[in-house]
Amino acid sequence: METENVAEAMSPGEATKSGARPADRHGLLKHSREFLDFFWDIAKPEQETRLEATEKLLEYLRARPEGSEMQYALKRLITGLGMGRETARPCYSLALAQLLQSFEDIPLCSILQQIQEKHDLQKVKKVMMRPALFANLFGVLALFQSGRLVKDSEALMKSVKLLQVLAQHYNHLHEQPHKALVDILSEVPDSMLQEVLPKVLKADLNSVLGSPEHLEIFLLAQQKVPTKLKQLMGPVNLLSDENIPRLVNVLKMAASSAKKERRLPAVALDLLRLALKENKFPRFWKEVVEQGLLKKQFWPASYLCYRLLGASLPLLSKEQLQLVMRGDLIRHYGEHMVTAKFPSQFKFAPEMNEYVGTFLEGCRDDPERQLAVVVAFTSVTNQGLPIVPTFWRVVRFLSGPALKGYVAWLRDMFLKPDLDALVDFSTGNQKKAQDASLHGPERAVFRLRKWIILRLVSIVDSLHLEKEEALIEEVARFCFFHSFFETKKPTSQVLETEQQFSFPLEGRIREVVGNAFFSLLQTLSTQFKQTPEQTQDRQPWTYRLVQFADVLLNHNRNVTPLTPFTTQQRQAWDRMLQTLKELEAHSSDAKAKVTAFQHLLLLVGIHLFKSPTESCDLLGDIQTCIKKSLGEKTRRTRSKAANSQEPPWVEVLVEVLLALLAQPSHLIRQVARSVFSHICSHLTPRALQLILDVLNPEQSQDEDDNVMITDDAEKQLEDEEDKSSEGENNKNSESEGESTEEESEEEDRDGDVDPGFREQLMVVLQAGKALGGVGDDEDDELDDEAMMALDQNLASLFAEQKLRIQARRDEKNKLQKEKALRRDFQIRVLDLIEVLVTKQPENPLVLELLEPLLSIIRRSMRTSSTKQEQDLLHKIARIFTHHLCRSRHYCRDVGNSLETLYAQVERLVQQASRQADSSVSLYYFNASLYLLRVLKGNTAEKSIRQAQKKEKAGANTSTKPRGPEVAQATSCLDLNLVTPIYSSALSSFLTKRNSPLTVPMFLSLFSRHPLLCKNLLPVVIQHMTGQTRPRHQAQACLLLQKALPVRELRLCFEDPEWEQLIGQILAKVTENLKALGEAQTKSEQLRERSSLELLNTVLRIVHHEKMTVDLTVIQGVLQSQQSKLQHRVQQREHSAGSSRLYDLYWQAMRVLGVQRPKLEKKDTKEVSTATQSPISTKRKKKGFLPETKKRKKRKSEGITQKEDAQPAATIGDQPLSTGKRRKRKKAKVTAQAQVNGTPIAKSPATKSLAPEPPARSPSAPAKTPKLQKKNRKLSKVNGAPPVSPTEPASKKQHQMELPKKGVSGKSPQLALPRKKARLSLASRSPSLLLQGGAKRKKAQLRKAAKP
Repeated sequence: METENVAEAMSPGEATKSGARPADRHGLLKHSREFLDFFWDIAKPEQETRLEATEKLLEYLRARPEGSEMQYALKRLITGLGMGRETARPCYSLALAQLLQSFEDIPLCSILQQIQEKHDLQKVKKVMMRPALFANLFGVLALFQSGRLVKDSEALMKSVKLLQVLAQHYNHLHEQPHKALVDILSEVPDSMLQEVLPKVLKADLNSVLGSPEHLEIFLLAQQKVPTKLKQLMGPVNLLSDENIPRLVNVLKMAASSAKKERRLPAVALDLLRLALKENKFPRFWKEVVEQGLLKKQFWPASYLCYRLLGASLPLLSKEQLQLVMRGDLIRHYGEHMVTAKFPSQFKFAPEMNEYVGTFLEGCRDDPERQLAVVVAFTSVTNQGLPIVPTFWRVVRFLSGPALKGYVAWLRDMFLKPDLDALVDFSTGNQKKAQDASLHGPERAVFRLRKWIILRLVSIVDSLHLEKEEALIEEVARFCFFHSFFETKKPTSQVLETEQQFSFPLEGRIREVVGNAFFSLLQTLSTQFKQTPEQTQDRQPWTYRLVQFADVLLNHNRNVTPLTPFTTQQRQAWDRMLQTLKELEAHSSDAKAKVTAFQHLLLLVGIHLFKSPTESCDLLGDIQTCIKKSLGEKTRRTRSKAANSQEPPWVEVLVEVLLALLAQPSHLIRQVARSVFSHICSHLTPRALQLILDVLNPEQSQDEDDNVMITDDAEKQLEDEEDKSSEGENNKNSESEGESTEEESEEEDRDGDVDPGFREQLMVVLQAGKALGGVGDDEDDELDDEAMMALDQNLASLFAEQKLRIQARRDEKNKLQKEKALRRDFQIRVLDLIEVLVTKQPENPLVLELLEPLLSIIRRSMRTSSTKQEQDLLHKIARIFTHHLCRSRHYCRDVGNSLETLYAQVERLVQQASRQADSSVSLYYFNASLYLLRVLKGNTAEKSIRQAQKKEKAGANTSTKPRGPEVAQATSCLDLNLVTPIYSSALSSFLTKRNSPLTVPMFLSLFSRHPLLCKNLLPVVIQHMTGQTRPRHQAQACLLLQKALPVRELRLCFEDPEWEQLIGQILAKVTENLKALGEAQTKSEQLRERSSLELLNTVLRIVHHEKMTVDLTVIQGVLQSQQSKLQHRVQQREHSAGSSRLYDLYWQAMRVLGVQRPKLEKKDTKEVSTATQSPISTKRKKKGFLPETKKRKKRKSEGITQKEDAQPAATIGDQPLSTGKRRKRKKAKVTAQAQVNGTPIAKSPATKSLAPEPPARSPSAPAKTPKLQKKNRKLSKVNGAPPVSPTEPASKKQHQMELPKKGVSGKSPQLALPRKKARLSLASRSPSLLLQGGAKRKKAQLRKAAKP
């Protein structure tokens, strides 16, 4: 079957390629390639490709309705229904359906007959039974999808019979034939269904209730043709007492079949509709669902009940909803919601949310039903806690009236919890608990009220401000009132006073309501910023709540605060309201500043109800600072601030912000950032120090010494770092660290035993005579009373010790919590630093942040074990790197603090050199670069005058100053002060073994400050050779390689200075390369590679600038080391490094005018004959054919011996032949002539400094005219006569007599004698000679074979 399909699907081109042309049974050769490709595209997995191919096929067939293409298309599609690929069958079925739909003249019965003949179930083999079954099934589905099957009664009857036959093969098709039959019958007209019904449904109730498929057909007939069904089966009551158990079994079977698909079986929903139609829904729900399926203890049956509940919501009335939502099923569902918490368990909640959301979205016009369903689900509680989450997303589908009703229901349930109205349940574990407090009403009321208040706040989060403003205000007032007030006497002026409690409101629930209120306040302040933040009367939400609080305070006869205000606190409240009025009347010039102060006042004012004492003090300070800040016309100078007796208002306000940031509130954090952004321009050094004291780890450690136990250990680490920076071995420090760790562990073990407890234990034992002395008699034993007394004393002693141990643990946990709170506080305070650096990058106080931030980074890098410490470190590093060092703006007014900045630069560079970690050192080095940038960007009067003098002097001497020098002359950066600092750091980097400094640090310094780089280059050149370690020499070469191509650096040098520098570097590189190829360690290999890379860079500079530099010495050194490098490459020593070194070597030689010899690929046959030796032939190599199995080569030994006897003469006297073989020989001989690097062209930088080429060997072939012309042009450009390395000796000697121009002097070199060249050819290995002889022998045999 498969082979037949493949043969049918084979294209004509493929048949031609496969060899013998098969018989064209289906006329494939008559059709075009385009037509045949349609069928390939139909079976592809891409849906767009399939649909496009089907459309093109239909268009193609419409143009040729009478041709042979139609018959072939039908046969091809019918064949495709039984393909082995499961994804291709539906594609062919769909294409066949569209084809039958487009061409209605094609009879369906004939198509069905062709399907049955092609995929005959009686004749098909057992292996192909499954594809044949699916082919028949998809064929019937294609007829049904065409829309013509329900109109053709004959085809319909045959299709029904075929589906009944297919239903017998359940192992392959499962219930698919029954589903297809039900789908077809549901579309059939009633008249035709009456004819078909007796053939598909037996007149036996046992058969109907035997399977879900038969029951579904029965329910379909009951719905469409009830009269015919009654004639066939008589009156049938499915919901009778006899049939209900059988219905439960059928539904259980349906649930099991739909278990993997996770869907609701259609038969269950049809039964529900039948029960609703016959007004038997309560009986169906109680007996079939709750008492039938739920009692089976079968999870698929339970999930069927849940899905039936969700699907029935749109079909039920309010009374029926009450029945469903207060029965056993909803309790069972609630228990599933509570217990299914593990990730591996299946959770039905998302699916139920979809059902409820679909219902709510579909009945927006009926708010009563919406409210009934939402309230019903909220009423399902587990010991008072609703099973739905507080952030239940389906509430967004509620209409306005339903939402208001839901909020009113939540409010009433909070005030007067009606536990009887709830559908409460307990899980199995909760029922087993013996604690009576877990089952009391107080606990249920607390859980319910806590959930309700969080639900109200969550509802506000999902609302739109413009549409639901009244509802938001109602929720906010409700939360605020019940957080901080209680009712004395109800009054109509305050609606909240009329709300009475059935259960008294506890203190812990008021705390929950207070926290929820501040969460709501944050939502109102942050979420609605995109929409208008203010309400209709142009007032913020916080201000409206403050006004509401003032109204409550004025109604002291009806309302009283939970914490009554003192006289001072009430005065602070009144002054706050007065300040708010003054801020509203303030001019609009500083509107943003006024708004920030207003937010701060309102927030602290509301916190007056939560913490009156602290907030009262803060309110007074804030009001004073606001008046002073808004009353200031100009910025107060530091001298005036120092002379005043009272602290400046900025410092007071910073202290207030720090006190507010100590509270873990996101809203306070945002308000503090907003206020600080407006006052940071007035910041004083003392105010900044207040912030840094919080962030300073040493200061925070002094507050509580027990929090961080690693103070002494960190000091030891610092000492070890200083010692290691001076050159100590790391191994010693590691061993010392290990020994100290072991000692500390031993001390911890000893510390676990309390010496006081040990003494007390000894006293108790001695008092009870449990410890025998030296003179005691061993036979003396304690009596029972003494033993009992001893046991009691020991028990009391150990009980006290247990309490002491628990107290120590509690103290330790307390300290850890305090440490975590301190870290959170520091993370929040970092917001102020970030605001200062972002908003005021040009403030001189920013320069004072460098060292404190660096000390925090260094300390956090050691102790960042917890997530909080890592977050702190990441935030500080981000602020330091991105907002400070990489900022576009910086301080432009250094003033008189130049000496301080230079001392700070020196301090930072020294600390960068002393760090143990390179990552920490990078922060210190970047800080020094930032200070250099500040110094360079600032200008001083003295430096400007010096620059003007230099310009005048330059004008007198008719020399123009260079750009970097002009910029340097006008800046405050003094190179005489900075150069020694970085010179010592560079020397330390190039001499010490474990320096934390890296090459990228100095490269960044060189690129930003080229004049400083010019002063530091001698230090780098000095460390290229000498007693320096090879690794440091390599680093010096790398620094020079990256620094020399910088354009700004070149502008800092005069031409003679630059040439002198290049000469010094070449001399150092030449000294390093004298030992090229002799490296043994990795550091020496790195030095060789770095030296060659530096040499290539220098040669490129010389070539580009056409400098007059003597390159003969370096060329001679390189040529002398060629053999060593070539030997290392051939031996494959350090293969990766050697090959890279070899490439770099020839890059330099190519610039010097020496061409790299080409490596030829040898023929495998020649290599095998050449490498064969008498010794190797005797050994049998694994994986190779033995000599007896190899094909013998037809050649005589005499010819080979003659060729071996005269190898040089044969090669030299061989006449030139034509063709590719001649070209290959010429290339080989040319390569042999270029042994030891023969120069072919000279660069402008080297001109005549390269050694002259040797004379051409006699065996070398002549050059082509084209190549000679090209070489002639190159030699003219290079300034040398066109001498070819393969020219005759006579011509070459004639050219040597001509005068030559040298760059740095004449260095004529004699040509190599011809005898040496010939010896180089004759001294080849015997294998190469054998190769040449074998080639000639093959050529002779080939000529002899020709006629």
